[in-house]
Amino acid sequence: MVSAPSLGEQDYVRDGASQIPVKILVVGHFAVGKTTFIGSISEIEPLTTEERMTQAAEHVDDLKGVRSKTTTTVAMDFGRLTISDRIVLYLFGTPGQQRFVQMWEDLARGALGALVLVDPERLADSFGVIDLIEQYGLEYAIAVNHFDGTPLRDEAALREALDLLDDTPVVTCDARDEKSSAGALTTLVRFLLDRTRQEQ
Repeated sequence: MVSAPSLGEQDYVRDGASQIPVKILVVGHFAVGKTTFIGSISEIEPLTTEERMTQAAEHVDDLKGVRSKTTTTVAMDFGRLTISDRIVLYLFGTPGQQRFVQMWEDLARGALGALVLVDPERLADSFGVIDLIEQYGLEYAIAVNHFDGTPLRDEAALREALDLLDDTPVVTCDARDEKSSAGALTTLVRFLLDRTRQEQ
């Protein structure tokens, strides 16, 4: 198991405090790599609700660019990652299709923030996802899932395309790689801890 970089949590957590559970959403549009991301980093066997896609789903889900996809998340994915002696992340992956959006509100309840996975070749598919996260009032970071054979996007152009605030963190990751996924989560948690400190 690759250890995530130290977060310096002693600056944010009182001495003697017990272990702190932190709920994090891993969100993104259909087929962006949420299940893969959680599977690459979870220290426990991840809970998944993957089901085989049927021919009927082809008329409902946009399979452009992901014709090889044969399964999809129908409820949620769940994983856990201990990033320090005091902080444990509980990762909840949301389904990506529009027809499952009603589940997002329940999954968002109690979450501290969200990691938004983005496909640089399908940025427009992320607009609705970001709108929902902002609607729920969650802080978030953007993780650009770098797929094989796709060029790296200029960060400034990506920020403009997604209409991001200047302080919204943006990182590039490979959802298949444990260390890369850990780096993306560390960026989000640092951001959330800084926000918490500013509000105190």
